[in-house]
Amino acid sequence: MDSFIHKHRDKITGVLFCPDRLIFKGHLPISYAQGLENFLAHHRILLKDFKDFGPQQAQRLKDHAERLNGGPLQFLRRKVRKDDLALQRARSQGIREGLVAVFSCLETCPTFQIRYGKGRPRLQHDYRRCLVLYFYFLDREFGLIHVRLTTWFPLTIQVYVNGHEWLARALRKHHIDFEQRDNVFLSLNNVAKAQQLADKLLHKKWPGFLNVLAKRCNPLLGDLLKGLSYRWVTDQAEFALDILFKDAEALGSLYPRLLEHAVLHLGGEDILSYLGRKRPAACRDEVLTDLKKYRQGFRVKHRYQGNWIKMYDKCAQVLRIEIVINHPATFRVRRWGTRQGRRVLDWFPLIKSVAFLHRYAHVAHQAARRYLNGLAVVDDPQVSQDLLDRTCSRASFKGRKRRALNPLSREDQQLFLAVLRGEHALRGFRSRDLAPYLHHQPSKDPAVRRRQSAQRSRLLQLLRAHGLIAKLPHTRRYQVTKRGLAFMTTAIYLRHKAFPADLTEVA
Repeated sequence: MDSFIHKHRDKITGVLFCPDRLIFKGHLPISYAQGLENFLAHHRILLKDFKDFGPQQAQRLKDHAERLNGGPLQFLRRKVRKDDLALQRARSQGIREGLVAVFSCLETCPTFQIRYGKGRPRLQHDYRRCLVLYFYFLDREFGLIHVRLTTWFPLTIQVYVNGHEWLARALRKHHIDFEQRDNVFLSLNNVAKAQQLADKLLHKKWPGFLNVLAKRCNPLLGDLLKGLSYRWVTDQAEFALDILFKDAEALGSLYPRLLEHAVLHLGGEDILSYLGRKRPAACRDEVLTDLKKYRQGFRVKHRYQGNWIKMYDKCAQVLRIEIVINHPATFRVRRWGTRQGRRVLDWFPLIKSVAFLHRYAHVAHQAARRYLNGLAVVDDPQVSQDLLDRTCSRASFKGRKRRALNPLSREDQQLFLAVLRGEHALRGFRSRDLAPYLHHQPSKDPAVRRRQSAQRSRLLQLLRAHGLIAKLPHTRRYQVTKRGLAFMTTAIYLRHKAFPADLTEVA
């Protein structure tokens, strides 16, 4: 990210990383078949009576929603933007805080059915069309939020909040001027303070906040479900890294090149490295990239195992890198777990508990930074004349002279492409990692292997002599330097992009 920001610093006014859309889901201990059977047995309700018992409780939830709404619920027969309907009602009735509206609709939801067969009847999971209630509130902290409650057992609940709206209210509270349009900040008077406020959202005590909403929408928690509480998980977390440009013209000339680079030049290995993943020997899941045009403009999305990296321009003035985490088990977190029958503190797959929301943010921030850093090569990187002269002249390494680089030659271009591969961005590279890309075929002859290894060592020394790569301390790995990134990407751009276009007419 530093490379991108440094390169375009004259066009950028600030950078903000903020949670965008957060969806929490609450599950009761009766969310699995045996748990619900135990619950019914505790209340002395026979399974054969569950068909009548379930609809009775659903009617109680609907009656409670009508009392809160102050009248019959608005039933939505087709798919519409409920947020727009709620905001329209809030403006027309002058509602500034509290319940705005309750909508109802039919949706396919997980529930249970009675299975008859050998032995006594059993409950099993099923999917049915059932009535779903949407409660819309104007919250003092979060602005417009909604609570989605299914009226059939297991009474799963979902809460949606918007991080940018929370930040906007926090900025007003601290008297920080800003310009906001839709769900993005076009300008911020104090970017550093805004970032500090955005970081505080991750440390909010979410279970307490979410339980208050659940008790307000689900009256069964006060009697029938007394003693039970929802277990809250992060169903979907969306984080946005916004780069604020001075105006639309500053981003407008750059964004088409960023799109072209993201679609044509970022491969699956690059996306895996940006997400902090090693390339598996046998990749079971594909990395998919697609480009779509919306009314607002173009956006590119990279998908891997249910997680996304998206890039688009907001209001033609803000470049947004968006990370969406739907499948957290792709990543790891340091937590307590069981390994070989022992309770240990170690790195385990990330789970959906709201207690690890800060880890979600860390993973998303690192992925967005790596992705943005990968875009730093776009828009013809500027290399000074002095650097070009020094790199195209002989250099010394540990007292021995090394040849000058010929940056447009086929051999040096092959070397540049090998060390700049996205899979090396996370942990650097070793000499043997370059072998497949330098056309060094595996050989069983020890003499051939030594000769190929010596050749790669000389090439690495050549790049080190010119300051294009540096050795990582106490390892046998190397990393591309800022000088190397600028020089090698410019050379590749000139050979494969600029020169072919400029020489077309005279070829």
